[in-house]
Amino acid sequence: MTDSMPPFNSQLPAALIAEVATQSNQAVSADFAPFIDALTAHFGASLDAVILYGSCLHSACSLDEGIVDLYVVVDSYRKAYPQRYLGMLNAMLPPNVFYLEVHHQEKKLRAKYAVISTADFEQGAHYWFHSYIWARFAQPSRLLYARDESVRQRIYTALAHSVVTFLESGVPALESNTIDVEEIWTRCLMLTYAAELRAEQETRARHLAQANLGAFTRLTEAASPVLTEILEKQSDGRYRCLTTPSTRRQALWRWRLRRWQGRILSILRLSKATLTFNNSVEYAAWKIERHTGVRVEITPMLRRHPILWGLKVAWQLLRRGVVR
Repeated sequence: MTDSMPPFNSQLPAALIAEVATQSNQAVSADFAPFIDALTAHFGASLDAVILYGSCLHSACSLDEGIVDLYVVVDSYRKAYPQRYLGMLNAMLPPNVFYLEVHHQEKKLRAKYAVISTADFEQGAHYWFHSYIWARFAQPSRLLYARDESVRQRIYTALAHSVVTFLESGVPALESNTIDVEEIWTRCLMLTYAAELRAEQETRARHLAQANLGAFTRLTEAASPVLTEILEKQSDGRYRCLTTPSTRRQALWRWRLRRWQGRILSILRLSKATLTFNNSVEYAAWKIERHTGVRVEITPMLRRHPILWGLKVAWQLLRRGVVR
């Protein structure tokens, strides 16, 4: 990974970039402003952009009850951190994840934010084999802050690439059939969940596909000019998956590789988060119980050794079939 590189250019439909920009600029609650103020003050001249994604965007959760998910995009890891080791960790395995609390109108607002360089964000959206970046940002997000117009356009382009990469990677794994947009996105989201050792089940993917169906429909149509080898739009608005037995076998093999890669990366990221994320063990336990109903025990010994706790929980969830 590198701290900086020239913006990459590739043939993307203008309609796709325009749709991504429209979605990114939709209005959000003024309660997000204190987060921007805090992050601007913390990262200073290194801050390129702040992107809102995740459950507090996709649902009507109250900001003082949930945890906001943010991506902080910086121009350089060296400039972003006074501590050299944090920059090195971020460059070796982006992103770094941190916890933030701000007080606003007598409320305590909480956020989990991931730090990544603009160059790595672009690479992750377009070129990474694993789905970690492009699976998140194929879905609607909000650009809460951009340093300038040049950065703004780079973010839009990366988001558009995420949509294309998501569909290019997921659709070939589906059967050769005619299906609607909801089914395409539900099944592709499930592939990405399995690749990340995540606990979400099909009901979560289906909920996201239904809640964002209008956005997903427009994104799929806007991306379709560069997806003609895998998707063919039908007169009723559905799409025919142009999958052959050979291409589907290859695609499923790639997803099997992503699942194994994802297990390793998930454990490494969880381990790294213990160095950057306050109360990381408690957060992880809460997140797992919230999404699966499985309560995981935090013993005093494992609290002192959170990496061992993470390995134990990952193994338990795999054995129970909660994650695959």
